[in-house]
Amino acid sequence: MITISKMNLDDLNQIKNILFSDFDDFWNYSIFKSELENSNSYYLIAKDNSKIIGFGGIKVSIPDADIMNIVVRKNYRKHGIGSFLMRELINFASSLGVKNLFLEVNEKNSYAISLYQKFNFKEISIRKNYYNENNAIIMKKEI
Repeated sequence: MITISKMNLDDLNQIKNILFSDFDDFWNYSIFKSELENSNSYYLIAKDNSKIIGFGGIKVSIPDADIMNIVVRKNYRKHGIGSFLMRELINFASSLGVKNLFLEVNEKNSYAISLYQKFNFKEISIRKNYYNENNAIIMKKEI
């Protein structure tokens, strides 16, 4: 059974050694730790029983918030977990009075772009060469 709960430092320490191998090359441990300690950030984890299989977070600055990441363990992808996390993050942001959600995504990450479009995020701009040679697509959703 998949459950969603608020992420804490114990959760991060549980996946510390598999961040790159089982999830993705996104942030190192210390950057992620500082995000969890930031009072404007809110992170969720998805668990299959006690195994952490995904996480996602937002940084809030009312009336806006930024989706910082949504990451699912590689062998659990394409099972709706990213959608589950996104729905919960949107609901949380809405409960705080957030009006606009923003995110950036690598133009080559078609799976993530499809997820964001499914939740009615719209492309608003491009950051050239943001991910080394790849552009970042900046997307927005009004809630």
